Amino acid sequence: MSTTLSTMDADAGTDIDPDVAAALGAEGLTYKVWGGDWCPDCTQQLPQFAAALDAASVAADRIEQFPVEKVDGEKQGPGMDEYGVEYIPTVIVFDGEGDELARFVESADTDIATYLARELADG
Repeated sequence: MSTTLSTMDADAGTDIDPDVAAALGAEGLTYKVWGGDWCPDCTQQLPQFAAALDAASVAADRIEQFPVEKVDGEKQGPGMDEYGVEYIPTVIVFDGEGDELARFVESADTDIATYLARELADG
């Protein structure tokens, strides 16, 4: 990865449910992560998500990070238009064919990893 988010540094103190780790670590899944190191939601949520990816043994080459900047009050960053990203953090999970399987946008009733694992199980 040429571009990284400091908020994607794993929070080592995070306990990860083994079922969640198994779902995230499934063969062929790749992740695209949009966030901003300036964004309170991102700094709160992404370190725990990064820890879940670590627990799932997801290789770094399966995680693409897209830093989002705030320019004149507007969020701007690579891939935002292409993937329809408006809010951060946004995490999109793809299968080996490049098809979108699940998407987390900004907030949910649970953490990013648990939300995505649930969406993958339901899909």
